[in-house]
This record gives sequence, C-alpha cells and structure tokens, in this order.
Amino acid sequence: MTKIVASGKTIEDAVRKGLTELQVTADRVQVTVLEQPSKGLFGFIGTKEAKVELELIPEIAVVEADVTVDPIVETERFVTDVARTMGLDITIARQDSKDGLILALSGSGDLGMLIGRRGQTLDALQYLVNIVANRYSDSHLRIILDAEDFRERRRKTLEDLSDRLAGHVIRTRKEVVLEPMSPQERKIIHAQLQNHTKVKTISKGDEPNRRVVISLK
Repeated sequence: MTKIVASGKTIEDAVRKGLTELQVTADRVQVTVLEQPSKGLFGFIGTKEAKVELELIPEIAVVEADVTVDPIVETERFVTDVARTMGLDITIARQDSKDGLILALSGSGDLGMLIGRRGQTLDALQYLVNIVANRYSDSHLRIILDAEDFRERRRKTLEDLSDRLAGHVIRTRKEVVLEPMSPQERKIIHAQLQNHTKVKTISKGDEPNRRVVISLK
C-alpha cells in the first residue's frame, strides 16, 4: 500500500490515523489535505471531518537521507517540498523566540493554501515538521511554523473571541464549551481571561479533543 485516505475530527487526527494504518512515521509520507473540517458558529463543534491523503515515500529516499544532517535544514527542505507540491514557491526566514524557533514562510502565490481554515493546515504541517526536525536532532527541538504573520493575527482573533464569549456567559449565565484547540491556542484564551472578574476557564478532555470551557466564577 503506497497511498491511503484518512479522516478525523482535525487534520492532525486524520494524519495520525493514516500514519498508524501505514505503520510509518511522518517523514515517510507526503501529506495532501483533501477536505477541511467544517466549523460551527463562534468555534463550536463542526459537522464534517477532515480528510487527508498520505502517500508513502519510497524507502530508498529515506535511506539516502538517513545521514548526519542539520535538522533545521532538513525541516526547511521538507516544508519547501510540501509547498512545491501545492504549486507554491516559498522563502523561509528563521526567527528565534522564547517558545521555540519560528520558521516564517513567505513567497508568491496563495499562501492561504498552507494556512487553511483557521490555521488547521498550518498546524498540521507544524506537527509534521516537528517530527521531521526531532528525527534528526539529538536534543528536543520546538519548531513554530508561521505564514503571512498568521500566528499573531490568530492570537488577536482568539483574544477578541474570548472577550465576546465571556460577555455571552455573563449575559446567559451558561457556560460555553469551545471547539477542540491546540495547546497553544488554549493557552491564549486562558491568558486572556485569567484576570477576569466574573468568568473563569478550564480545559477538559483528552488530546486531540481537549477544549476550553468558559463559565461563571
């Protein structure tokens, strides 16, 4: 079997299922996002699962690459190859941050294809590049993938959403359960509301379906 299609509640979940079925690691496959999961209003549970195609890379390519290499260079090569299969010509700039190494993508064409709806494609690609980077590194690396300053724009969107939903909880006196989010996005919401005088936040559930709950104090 060299190519399969897998589905999941998120792109990452679909990729993990595909990797399990193929019994390989992420660096052994080429991933194509076929369908984005649908989303509900204000970030509530969606109605359609994500669908991805995983194509197995020939073993000889892995053997040739399995030598002492710079893990960041190898990661950048992986991202460039993925972008090329989507018809995009990208440039990658490295930026150090307290949370890890940021690989900022820019270039010609529609980089929105790499970002996806609410950053789901970018998050899935970030998940894969961290697997690739750490395969070639003796110490743990944390890679943050960004494109067109999406991470900062998404942070602002989540902060605004947090404030709106806090107001909704106060008006209705009913808790709000958000859609499953990545740890980084949950952290943004917790931080935005941690000093709120009337509402509190908790996370519940297991990955990848862990989500934030906003309720009255």
